Amino acid sequence: MHCVIATPVGHLRIDANTRAITGVNRTTEPLTPPSTVLLADCTRQLEAYFAGKLTAFDLPIQLEGSPFRMKVWEALCTIPYGETCSYADLACMIGQPSAFRAVGGANHHNPISIIVPCHRVIGANGSLTGYGGGLDMKKWLLEHERKNRHA
Repeated sequence: MHCVIATPVGHLRIDANTRAITGVNRTTEPLTPPSTVLLADCTRQLEAYFAGKLTAFDLPIQLEGSPFRMKVWEALCTIPYGETCSYADLACMIGQPSAFRAVGGANHHNPISIIVPCHRVIGANGSLTGYGGGLDMKKWLLEHERKNRHA
């Protein structure tokens, strides 16, 4: 099941099973209202996030991937709202300091964007490098969080 919502960064498709959110990604699909309590709750939380009123999501999520990707995605969830770290920092966080390129690959395959905040990972020199939703979306999300982190 899924829904498609309008946000400041474009339409987002929210995917879920009966127990958890399984995907949040940019889409060009037409708007589709939430059809379950879980999809409606996710929609409400994303709307509150975009309004600058929510800094931490409280949703059941289900990630599926290799053990390495799972470690990276779990580490992403520890990066505080409004802060960033580098791919190298994230590689160190998971105990594999030389795996920064693989960390980038895992970030690229994160199925639950925004909620699992891969947008908070930047280049070692502070540059905005790759993002599955596009660099314009990454820049918007980072600026939004910096502006609202103390709200």
